[in-house]
Amino acid sequence: MFTGIVEAVGEVASCEEKGGDLRLRIKTNDLDMSDIALGDSISTNGVCLTVVELPGDGYVADVSAETLSLTTVGDWGVGAKVNLEKALTPQTRMGGHMVSGHVDGIGEVVSRHPDARSERFRLRAPRELAKYIAHKGSITVDGTSLTVNKVEGAEFELNIVPHTLEKTVMDTYKAGTRVNLEVDLIARYLERLLQGDGAADA
Repeated sequence: MFTGIVEAVGEVASCEEKGGDLRLRIKTNDLDMSDIALGDSISTNGVCLTVVELPGDGYVADVSAETLSLTTVGDWGVGAKVNLEKALTPQTRMGGHMVSGHVDGIGEVVSRHPDARSERFRLRAPRELAKYIAHKGSITVDGTSLTVNKVEGAEFELNIVPHTLEKTVMDTYKAGTRVNLEVDLIARYLERLLQGDGAADA
């Protein structure tokens, strides 16, 4: 589990196709890796990846065909910037919201424009995810925990303060940028719960 509070911006050092899967090496830059061991999880642009090697300047992770089909990982090239967050511990401050690192779908940036010192972004979610996105609710975009400011159908708006722009990859976004979306965990479980006994028949 994660909080959606990005700890550092890393970059893709290499991408290697391996039998239909992908092996990534991520350079972690300012992320403290002293407490990371093989098998640990790191949120990489919102995708929970398992560390399989520790080369010294970052980590290596394998990406399955399933993950490639549901996320933007396949779009990443060498040098691509990625948001990084280590898995939370019992001592972690919960500054964001509960984030699993299991991406629900790919969204797209529709527009951005200045709003005083902040930037206002408009994004479009896949239709099947729109029902989980609520005004003033939480959403994870490329691993960043954010508050939804406005919802219109499958489109929603985010107001991003200068600190978030500086500490994440969001300042690289422009119209057409594809992003990983994870909807609020509670909303997904609530939907299933409301199905009652009929959930077993769905």
